[in-house]
Amino acid sequence: MNVRVTRFLDGAREATGHAVIVDVFRAFTTAAFCIAAGAKEIVLVADHEQALALKRDDDSLFLTGEIGGRPIPGFDVGNSPSAIERLDLSGRRVVQRTSSGTQGVVAATAARGILLGSFVIAQATVDHLRGIADEVTIVAMGHNAIADADEDAQCAGYLESLLRGERPKPPTVLLEGDRSAEGWPDHFPRRDAELACHIDRFDFALPVVFEDGLFVARAARTAAN
Repeated sequence: MNVRVTRFLDGAREATGHAVIVDVFRAFTTAAFCIAAGAKEIVLVADHEQALALKRDDDSLFLTGEIGGRPIPGFDVGNSPSAIERLDLSGRRVVQRTSSGTQGVVAATAARGILLGSFVIAQATVDHLRGIADEVTIVAMGHNAIADADEDAQCAGYLESLLRGERPKPPTVLLEGDRSAEGWPDHFPRRDAELACHIDRFDFALPVVFEDGLFVARAARTAAN
């Protein structure tokens, strides 16, 4: 398998083969928690206005996301796995907009296929790819898709090692909130970071399909899972 790692929006746009769009803090950790809470699928959009318009047409939709890390007015919840873990989303259709992860998904138009990437679904993502892919581009989306983020770089490297058949040690992620004078902001509790660093919490991958003009992720489990 040919595996390479890129970053940011340019990396997503140029991704070939199967693209794994990595956003650990917090988009695709949150997406995985939504599926684990019973959601049937995640619709990924770049524009929050599109998400709000979808909800005006169907008020049963559950909206999650952020702008600048903060919850979006009119959305049901922010981009927070710790908020999702307390909810029952059984059968719900979720729409997600974030500043990095969902932007990368929408930008990855040259890829043959797209998967969401995070630590909580790492092994399941690798197992899924081994069954379908001969070329993989792992894209570390970083802060706002323009600056390096340790958690995304670490996750991208971890996925790369697994895909190459290696046995990497679990990475240690820098938790910036522990080192800053301000600590952890209300819109990004430390619990979110703790949950995001839990490797292989879930046994499903999140491949994305393009349906009716929308990018949609649904859970996929392999025989290994």
